[in-house]
Amino acid sequence: MKHESQTQHRHSENANFSVCDAMSSKLTSPLFPLLILLTFASLYFFSSLLSLSPISKSQSFSISNNNCNLFNGHWVFDPDRKTNPFYDNTCPFHRNAWNCIRNQRQNLTFINSWKWVPHGCDLNRIDPVRFLGMMRNRNIGFVGDSLNENFVVSFLCILRFGDEGAKKWKKKGAWRGAYFPKFNVTVAYHRAVLLSKYKWQPKQSEAGIEDGSEGIYRVDVDVPADDWAKISGFYDVLVFNTGHWWNHDKFPKDKPLVFYKEGQPIIPSLGMSDGLKVVLGNMVAYIQKEFPGNMLKFWRLQSPRHFYGGDWNQNGSCLFNKPLEENELDLWFEPRNNGVNKEARQMNRVIEEALKGTDIQLLALTHLSEFRADAHPAIWLGRQDAVAIWGQDCMHWCLPGVPDTWVDILSQLIHDSFHRTDGL
Repeated sequence: MKHESQTQHRHSENANFSVCDAMSSKLTSPLFPLLILLTFASLYFFSSLLSLSPISKSQSFSISNNNCNLFNGHWVFDPDRKTNPFYDNTCPFHRNAWNCIRNQRQNLTFINSWKWVPHGCDLNRIDPVRFLGMMRNRNIGFVGDSLNENFVVSFLCILRFGDEGAKKWKKKGAWRGAYFPKFNVTVAYHRAVLLSKYKWQPKQSEAGIEDGSEGIYRVDVDVPADDWAKISGFYDVLVFNTGHWWNHDKFPKDKPLVFYKEGQPIIPSLGMSDGLKVVLGNMVAYIQKEFPGNMLKFWRLQSPRHFYGGDWNQNGSCLFNKPLEENELDLWFEPRNNGVNKEARQMNRVIEEALKGTDIQLLALTHLSEFRADAHPAIWLGRQDAVAIWGQDCMHWCLPGVPDTWVDILSQLIHDSFHRTDGL
C-alpha cells in the first residue's frame, strides 16, 4: 500500500509538471490574447442563453416533482419499520376499539412491518418535532365521519412524540383534539358525518302526538353542521371527508333522509344518491366561499372496507395476515363486480366530480389502503360482545397501522405546499 501511494504521488507530480509546462508555453504564445478574447465572448454568449431560459428554480422544482405520485405504489415488507413505532397502547388520544395493541390483535407486529413505497419518489416517515416546528402557531382541523377520526387519532399519537406536554382539546365544537403547547399548535376533529346539518324528526300522529318509533332525518342541504360551521379563521389546514354514512344501513327506508333547501322540502323528493350530490355541491360551495384562499384544504377520498364472505351484518370477515396482491384489487372493489366493498370507488367518482374547479386538493388514499385487508381491528374490538352486536370491524383501522402512512403523506403534502407558498 505504501509503494502504491508513493507511485500515485509521483504520477501526480509528473501530471502537475506537464500542466505547468503547457500553461507556460501558452502564456508565451502570440495567440494568447486571441484566446482570452474568445473565452470572454463564449462566456457572454452562454450567460445570455441562461438569462433567456424559461425554466426558473421554482419551475424546475415542480417539474422534478411531476414524476412523484405519493398515492400510487406498492407495499414492501420492512422489518425495521416495526422496531420504531411512534406510539403504543398508552397514547392518551386512543379510541379503545382501534387500540389493537391493547386489544391483542393477532400478528400486529407483522402487519405493521409493511412500508408504502410510492412510484417515482420516496416517502419519509414524519418527523414530529420538525413538523410541529414548521406548523408553529398554526392549526390543523379534520371534518367528517369516524374514518377522519381514525386518521386524526393516529396524527395526535404521532405528534405527541414531538411534545409530550400535549393536552386534550375540545373547544370550538371539536369532537376531539390536542393542543401542543411547545409549538402553539392545535390538531382537532369535528364530527359531521353528512357535512350538512341533519336531525331526527319523529312522525306525528293524527292527534298531534309525536310517535318516536318512526319519522325522518331532515337534511338541510344548504346548511353546514353546527360542529364545523363556525371554524373559519381558526385553522390553517383542513381535511374533509364524507361518504360512509350515505347508505341504507345508516338510514333505512322506514327512517329515510329527507332533503330541505332554504327551510323547505325539496320537491320532488330526492333519493339518497341525488341528495348526496346536492349536499356535496352546496358544502363545497360553502367551503370555497367561507374559507380563505390561503387556507390549505384537502378532501380525503374513501377509506375502503374489506368484508370477505358477506357484508358487516352477514358474517363478513377480515381475518387476513398480509396485504392483498394488486391483481386482487378489482375483484374486491370494482363496482362492475358488484362486491360488498364496491362503494368506495363509486363514492370517489361523485366526490371528484363535485371538487372540479376548486382549490381543494384530493387526498387520494383509497388505492394504497385497498391492499390492506390485514390491518383492520376485525374481532379484536376491546369488548367481548362487540362482534355479536356489530359484527367484525373491517372498516376502521388498527392503530398503530395504516393511518400512520396517511399521516406521512399528509405531512409531506403540507410541507410541500407551505414551502411553495413561502417561496422556498
